[in-house]
Amino acid sequence: MIFLILLFPLLGFFGGFLFGKYLGRGSCVITLGGIFLSLVVSLNLFYKVLLTGVVYKTLLGSWVPVEFLELNWCFYVDSLTCVMLIVVTFISTLVHLYSIEYMSQDPHLSRFMSYLSLFSFFMLILITAGNFLQMFVGWEGVGLASYLLINFWFTRIQANKSAIKAMLVNRIGDFFILLALFSIYSVFNTLDYSIVFNLVPLKINDQIMIGPFTINVIDLVCIFLFLGAMGKSAQIGLHTWLPDAMEGPTPVSALIHAATMVTAGVFLIVRCSFLFEHSSFALSIIIVVGACTAFFASTTGLFQSDLKKVIAYSTCSQLGYMIFACGLSGYDVGVFHLSNHAFFKALLFLGAGSVIHAVSDEQDMRKMGGLRSLLPFSYGIMLIGSLALIGFPFLTGFYSKDIILEVAFSKHTTLGHFCYFLGSFSAFFTAFYSTRVIFLVFLSEPNGHRAVILNAHEGCWKLTFPLFILALLSIVVGYMTKDLFIGFGTNFWGSSLFILPINYHLVDVEFILLFYKLLPLILTFVGALFSFFLYSLSVETYYGIKKMPSFKILFNFLSRKWYFDRLYNQFVGQSVLYYGYAFCYKDMDRGIIERLGPNSLIDIITTIFNNFRGYQSGNIFHYLFTFFLSILFLSLLVLTWIF
Repeated sequence: MIFLILLFPLLGFFGGFLFGKYLGRGSCVITLGGIFLSLVVSLNLFYKVLLTGVVYKTLLGSWVPVEFLELNWCFYVDSLTCVMLIVVTFISTLVHLYSIEYMSQDPHLSRFMSYLSLFSFFMLILITAGNFLQMFVGWEGVGLASYLLINFWFTRIQANKSAIKAMLVNRIGDFFILLALFSIYSVFNTLDYSIVFNLVPLKINDQIMIGPFTINVIDLVCIFLFLGAMGKSAQIGLHTWLPDAMEGPTPVSALIHAATMVTAGVFLIVRCSFLFEHSSFALSIIIVVGACTAFFASTTGLFQSDLKKVIAYSTCSQLGYMIFACGLSGYDVGVFHLSNHAFFKALLFLGAGSVIHAVSDEQDMRKMGGLRSLLPFSYGIMLIGSLALIGFPFLTGFYSKDIILEVAFSKHTTLGHFCYFLGSFSAFFTAFYSTRVIFLVFLSEPNGHRAVILNAHEGCWKLTFPLFILALLSIVVGYMTKDLFIGFGTNFWGSSLFILPINYHLVDVEFILLFYKLLPLILTFVGALFSFFLYSLSVETYYGIKKMPSFKILFNFLSRKWYFDRLYNQFVGQSVLYYGYAFCYKDMDRGIIERLGPNSLIDIITTIFNNFRGYQSGNIFHYLFTFFLSILFLSLLVLTWIF
């Protein structure tokens, strides 16, 4: 059964890529049908695992039989895998259906649909892998597919730059994943999940010398794994590729940055909970990085003008919540938020695509406005998605975001309170920019071109049906799955997750003060009301506020993304280019290598032949004298050899 889940998207990719030229729009049926069949099989598998609670490990064949390293193509299916299968295949199916209409005018529709299927295939490889090396195949595969999708409109310079940036930043994380794989093999002599996780308790006290420092091997492995996850999940420092990746078509944003690629890092941490639970040092790093990412991304999204980039920064912020939830040993809570977030974030991206499609591909919110009456369905969709994102009571985001913050506070440590307060302020900023999006796009006075605004209209059913399904799930899925994922006494996760008893804090959540339970919700309402009030003011009043010196400094700092791009470009990129020219090229290549290599050889040969050229005098007695000396010299050599 697991083979069919992987086979259908792969067949969809080959069908669309090889025969799209001949089938035309018929190739869309192949790609959509492949991922839909994969969803059906995934639902069946989820039902079986839910009923029986068993773990399926299916062997396909031998892969790397090298002395002591015996790796097989095997697939590991447990509760965690099934949840990810449902999320990936369901969102991917809706994105495929949405893309058929959204990209209908593009002449390369078949290629685009085949890339979507390829991305889904590699993501399924990643989450069903039974060992670290097979997981790395899927890890690299989604990186390749994301490059192809972001750079789909390859004639656009900005799309080229964004795709290259995404690839390079993710290569940094991939490098650390490779270090983690080497470390795991050197410690455990295998890369198989089951064997590694069972041997962890035996290696807790093992240490390794790195220069003058001694470090625990489990800490080292976990740090490498987390640094690798930072690249895919766009944590602070390696986040810069995520907003720029919005240059791809909108369905790409919904697929890559809502449900699949960016959650690969969270999935890796949860899958390796057996390792991370024995490394308190690595968990502390995860807590700090995740909380800082949530706060940073929520503040950066406050004054962005591009509709898709605002939603991208909200994705980055929500990933921060998932990451620090895992750092608090709330792996089940982190996966709960991951699955909830997939639905309402896909809804927001596809809803944004519907709005952009309606206003002639305009993405600047300052050139929109007044679309509430022209696009009532899109308005309702975006409103539901935004309310779910900010954690409005009884919508999907409310159940998972609040429980993450409550777990953080119930830890009663400095790091726990650090996460709680940064996460609460992030909720305030999230509510602010979500309300700002709704106001600027739908509620404000029209600011765009008259012809564009008057021509705005809703799309056909292929656009609206996926939005309706996602809106429905964004309302109810959190309530429906809460008890299954994080309810007391649930045995859904079984052996998929491992939490040390000392790190389990869901029970303590029930005993924290009511004020600290309500504080994030209060800040959410305050942020939404403050945003609505601020943008409801007259243009002159708001412009006067923006001209205030203190506000201008803050506005520039946040709108320019905390100057991360400038820091990397000016101090890292320019330094690398300068020293690459001054040292590698000028001193090493043209200096040492050329002087000792080809230039030196050329100089020697030139000097020798210049000297020989002096003997070409043209006088015959000079040549006879040289011939006589040569015969005399050879005769002396022969006589010396004989006697």
